[in-house]
Amino acid sequence: MDNITVQKLSQLHAEEIANDWKYNGIYRFYDSTEDIEDYKELISSDERGDQYFEVLENGKLVGYFVIDELEFGVFNYGLGMKPDLTGQGRGNWFINTTLDYIIENYHVNKITLSVAIFNERAIKCYEKVGFIKDDEFDMKTNGSTFRFINMYKDIKSI
Repeated sequence: MDNITVQKLSQLHAEEIANDWKYNGIYRFYDSTEDIEDYKELISSDERGDQYFEVLENGKLVGYFVIDELEFGVFNYGLGMKPDLTGQGRGNWFINTTLDYIIENYHVNKITLSVAIFNERAIKCYEKVGFIKDDEFDMKTNGSTFRFINMYKDIKSI
C-alpha cells in the first residue's frame, strides 16, 4: 500500500469519526451517534486516553482502532473503517495494518474482540486474518439488546 501512518487519534479526527461517519443499512449500528456512551468516549480526549489510534493513508484518515489491555499481554481490540471505504475488499489490509502496529508496539500474547453477530462481513475478515470464534453473548447497546460473538487471536503462535 501507499504511505501509511499510525498515530494517536487526534481530536479533529475523533470529532470527524463521531459526527460525520455514517454507515449504510444495518451497519448504521456502528455510527458513533447510535450509542451516547461510545460517542462521549470518542470525542473526549480524557476518556480516549492513550488507547485510540488513527490510520492515515497518504495523509488521509482511513480508519481508527482502540486497544485496552485486559491483563498482561491480553488486549481487547476494536476498530472502524471510514464508511466509504468499507465493502471494497480492504478489510484484511486494514486489520493486518492495525494488528502489526499493536504487535510491534506492545507485549501481546492474545488479542480479543467482540463483533455483532449480524456483521458477517466483519466476521469473515477477522477469520481470514486468524481470529477464532469463541462464545456468544447478549449486550445492551444502542438502545436495545444485541447478540455478539467474542473472537480471539493467539499471537505467540505467529
